[in-house]
Amino acid sequence: MPSSISFAEILSYTACRQLSQMFLAVVFFHSSEYILAVAIHGRSNVTLKSLLISKNYLLAMIFSLLEYIVEIVLFPGLKEHWWISDTGLALVVIGEFTRKLAIITAGRAFTHLIKVYHDEHHLLITHGIYRFVRHPGYSGFFIWSVGTQIMLCNPISTVGFAIVVWKFFAERIPHEEYFLKRFFGSEYEEYAHRVPSGVPFVK
Repeated sequence: MPSSISFAEILSYTACRQLSQMFLAVVFFHSSEYILAVAIHGRSNVTLKSLLISKNYLLAMIFSLLEYIVEIVLFPGLKEHWWISDTGLALVVIGEFTRKLAIITAGRAFTHLIKVYHDEHHLLITHGIYRFVRHPGYSGFFIWSVGTQIMLCNPISTVGFAIVVWKFFAERIPHEEYFLKRFFGSEYEEYAHRVPSGVPFVK
Protein backbone atom coordinates (compact mmCIF):
# COMPACT_ATOMS: atom_id res chain seq x y z
CA MET A 1 0.00 0.00 0.00
CA PRO A 2 2.72 2.56 0.88
CA SER A 3 4.45 1.88 -2.45
CA SER A 4 1.25 2.59 -4.39
CA ILE A 5 0.76 5.84 -2.47
CA SER A 6 4.35 6.78 -3.16
CA PHE A 7 3.85 6.05 -6.85
CA ALA A 8 0.71 8.21 -6.91
CA GLU A 9 2.58 11.04 -5.21
CA ILE A 10 5.40 10.84 -7.73
CA LEU A 11 2.89 10.78 -10.60
CA SER A 12 1.08 13.78 -9.17
CA TYR A 13 4.30 15.76 -8.68
CA THR A 14 5.57 14.99 -12.18
CA ALA A 15 2.31 15.91 -13.91
CA CYS A 16 1.80 19.01 -11.78
CA ARG A 17 5.28 20.36 -12.41
CA GLN A 18 5.48 19.60 -16.13
CA LEU A 19 1.94 20.68 -17.01
CA SER A 20 2.17 23.87 -14.94
CA GLN A 21 5.44 24.76 -16.71
CA MET A 22 3.74 24.13 -20.04
CA PHE A 23 0.72 26.25 -19.09
CA LEU A 24 2.89 29.16 -17.95
CA ALA A 25 5.10 28.93 -21.05
CA VAL A 26 2.12 29.06 -23.42
CA VAL A 27 0.28 31.83 -21.56
CA PHE A 28 3.41 33.99 -21.27
CA PHE A 29 4.36 33.48 -24.91
CA HIS A 30 1.01 34.49 -26.38
CA SER A 31 0.14 37.26 -23.95
CA SER A 32 3.57 38.87 -24.38
CA GLU A 33 3.23 38.67 -28.17
CA TYR A 34 -0.01 40.62 -27.96
CA ILE A 35 1.28 43.14 -25.42
CA LEU A 36 4.40 43.86 -27.48
CA ALA A 37 2.33 44.24 -30.65
CA VAL A 38 0.10 46.79 -28.91
CA ALA A 39 3.09 48.63 -27.43
CA ILE A 40 4.88 48.84 -30.79
CA HIS A 41 2.05 49.32 -33.28
CA GLY A 42 -0.74 50.77 -31.13
CA ARG A 43 -3.98 49.11 -30.06
CA SER A 44 -5.90 50.30 -33.12
CA ASN A 45 -3.47 48.50 -35.45
CA VAL A 46 -3.49 45.18 -33.58
CA THR A 47 -6.03 42.35 -33.79
CA LEU A 48 -6.41 39.07 -31.93
CA LYS A 49 -4.31 37.49 -34.71
CA SER A 50 -1.35 38.89 -32.81
CA LEU A 51 -1.98 36.19 -30.21
CA LEU A 52 -0.75 33.74 -32.89
CA ILE A 53 -3.38 31.13 -32.05
CA SER A 54 -4.66 29.27 -35.11
CA LYS A 55 -6.84 26.20 -35.56
CA ASN A 56 -3.86 24.03 -36.52
CA TYR A 57 -1.87 25.34 -33.57
CA LEU A 58 -4.69 24.44 -31.16
CA LEU A 59 -4.99 20.95 -32.66
CA ALA A 60 -1.23 20.42 -32.27
CA MET A 61 -1.33 21.52 -28.63
CA ILE A 62 -4.34 19.30 -27.90
CA PHE A 63 -2.55 16.34 -29.49
CA SER A 64 0.55 16.99 -27.37
CA LEU A 65 -1.54 17.06 -24.17
CA LEU A 66 -3.30 13.83 -25.14
CA GLU A 67 0.07 12.22 -25.78
CA TYR A 68 1.28 13.41 -22.39
CA ILE A 69 -1.76 12.01 -20.56
CA VAL A 70 -1.59 8.63 -22.32
CA GLU A 71 2.14 8.26 -21.73
CA ILE A 72 2.15 9.33 -18.09
CA VAL A 73 -0.58 6.76 -17.36
CA LEU A 74 0.87 3.88 -19.41
CA PHE A 75 4.60 4.70 -19.24
CA PRO A 76 5.10 6.97 -16.20
CA GLY A 77 8.83 6.33 -16.15
CA LEU A 78 9.10 8.08 -19.51
CA LYS A 79 8.24 11.39 -17.85
CA GLU A 80 10.73 10.94 -15.01
CA HIS A 81 13.80 11.83 -17.08
CA TRP A 82 14.24 15.21 -15.45
CA TRP A 83 17.42 16.09 -17.31
CA ILE A 84 15.42 15.85 -20.55
CA SER A 85 12.53 17.86 -19.13
CA ASP A 86 14.88 20.52 -17.76
CA THR A 87 16.66 20.72 -21.12
CA GLY A 88 13.28 21.40 -22.69
CA LEU A 89 12.58 24.11 -20.13
CA ALA A 90 15.92 25.74 -20.94
CA LEU A 91 15.06 25.67 -24.65
CA VAL A 92 11.69 27.28 -23.92
CA VAL A 93 13.43 30.13 -22.09
CA ILE A 94 16.08 30.53 -24.82
CA GLY A 95 13.46 30.46 -27.57
CA GLU A 96 11.26 32.97 -25.77
CA PHE A 97 14.18 35.32 -25.15
CA THR A 98 15.39 35.05 -28.75
CA ARG A 99 11.98 35.83 -30.23
CA LYS A 100 11.21 38.74 -27.93
CA LEU A 101 14.68 40.21 -28.50
CA ALA A 102 14.00 39.99 -32.25
CA ILE A 103 10.67 41.81 -31.87
CA ILE A 104 12.08 44.57 -29.66
CA THR A 105 15.14 45.05 -31.90
CA ALA A 106 13.06 45.34 -35.07
CA GLY A 107 10.44 47.57 -33.47
CA ARG A 108 7.84 48.77 -35.98
CA ALA A 109 9.56 46.81 -38.74
CA PHE A 110 8.38 43.60 -37.06
CA THR A 111 4.91 42.37 -38.00
CA HIS A 112 3.13 39.04 -37.61
CA LEU A 113 1.94 39.12 -41.22
CA ILE A 114 4.23 39.18 -44.26
CA LYS A 115 4.47 42.66 -45.72
CA VAL A 116 3.62 42.70 -49.43
CA TYR A 117 3.76 46.49 -49.73
CA HIS A 118 6.63 48.67 -48.60
CA ASP A 119 5.88 51.46 -46.13
CA GLU A 120 7.93 54.04 -44.25
CA HIS A 121 8.18 51.90 -41.11
CA HIS A 122 9.47 48.82 -42.93
CA LEU A 123 13.23 49.09 -42.58
CA LEU A 124 15.92 46.50 -43.20
CA ILE A 125 17.14 45.54 -39.73
CA THR A 126 20.70 44.20 -39.69
CA HIS A 127 21.91 45.19 -36.23
CA GLY A 128 21.63 43.48 -32.85
CA ILE A 129 20.54 39.86 -33.05
CA TYR A 130 19.89 40.33 -36.78
CA ARG A 131 23.66 40.44 -37.29
CA PHE A 132 23.74 36.72 -36.58
CA VAL A 133 20.51 35.39 -38.13
CA ARG A 134 18.08 36.92 -40.64
CA HIS A 135 14.94 35.60 -38.96
CA PRO A 136 15.59 35.43 -35.20
CA GLY A 137 11.85 35.58 -34.53
CA TYR A 138 11.40 32.33 -36.43
CA SER A 139 14.47 30.82 -34.76
CA GLY A 140 13.01 31.68 -31.38
CA PHE A 141 9.61 30.19 -32.13
CA PHE A 142 11.18 27.00 -33.54
CA ILE A 143 13.30 26.54 -30.40
CA TRP A 144 10.38 27.44 -28.12
CA SER A 145 7.83 25.12 -29.73
CA VAL A 146 10.11 22.09 -29.82
CA GLY A 147 11.30 22.92 -26.31
CA THR A 148 7.75 22.72 -24.94
CA GLN A 149 7.50 19.10 -26.09
CA ILE A 150 10.94 18.13 -24.81
CA MET A 151 9.91 19.69 -21.48
CA LEU A 152 6.89 17.34 -21.41
CA CYS A 153 9.08 14.37 -22.46
CA ASN A 154 6.73 13.85 -25.43
CA PRO A 155 8.76 11.90 -28.02
CA ILE A 156 6.07 11.83 -30.71
CA SER A 157 5.13 15.50 -30.42
CA THR A 158 8.78 16.56 -30.22
CA VAL A 159 9.43 15.05 -33.64
CA GLY A 160 6.05 16.16 -34.95
CA PHE A 161 6.44 19.78 -33.83
CA ALA A 162 9.98 19.95 -35.23
CA ILE A 163 8.84 18.70 -38.65
CA VAL A 164 5.66 20.79 -38.88
CA VAL A 165 7.21 24.05 -37.64
CA TRP A 166 10.29 23.56 -39.83
CA LYS A 167 8.12 22.90 -42.90
CA PHE A 168 6.06 26.02 -42.16
CA PHE A 169 9.14 28.24 -42.00
CA ALA A 170 10.82 26.50 -44.95
CA GLU A 171 7.83 27.59 -47.05
CA ARG A 172 7.31 31.00 -45.42
CA ILE A 173 10.90 32.29 -45.56
CA PRO A 174 11.33 32.13 -49.39
CA HIS A 175 7.91 33.77 -49.80
CA GLU A 176 8.77 36.55 -47.35
CA GLU A 177 12.22 37.09 -48.80
CA TYR A 178 10.77 37.47 -52.30
CA PHE A 179 9.19 40.72 -51.09
CA LEU A 180 12.22 41.74 -49.03
CA LYS A 181 14.38 41.50 -52.17
CA ARG A 182 11.84 43.64 -54.02
CA PHE A 183 11.84 46.23 -51.24
CA PHE A 184 15.57 46.40 -50.52
CA GLY A 185 17.19 45.01 -53.68
CA SER A 186 20.91 44.23 -53.63
CA GLU A 187 21.20 45.39 -50.02
CA TYR A 188 19.03 42.49 -48.88
CA GLU A 189 20.64 40.01 -51.28
CA GLU A 190 24.06 40.82 -49.85
CA TYR A 191 22.69 40.51 -46.32
CA ALA A 192 21.03 37.16 -47.10
CA HIS A 193 24.24 35.86 -48.65
CA ARG A 194 26.25 36.82 -45.58
CA VAL A 195 23.86 35.91 -42.73
CA PRO A 196 22.10 32.53 -42.23
CA SER A 197 18.30 32.33 -42.02
CA GLY A 198 18.29 31.02 -38.45
CA VAL A 199 16.17 27.98 -39.30
CA PRO A 200 18.12 24.72 -39.85
CA PHE A 201 18.61 23.74 -43.51
CA VAL A 202 16.75 26.80 -44.81
CA LYS A 203 19.06 29.04 -46.84
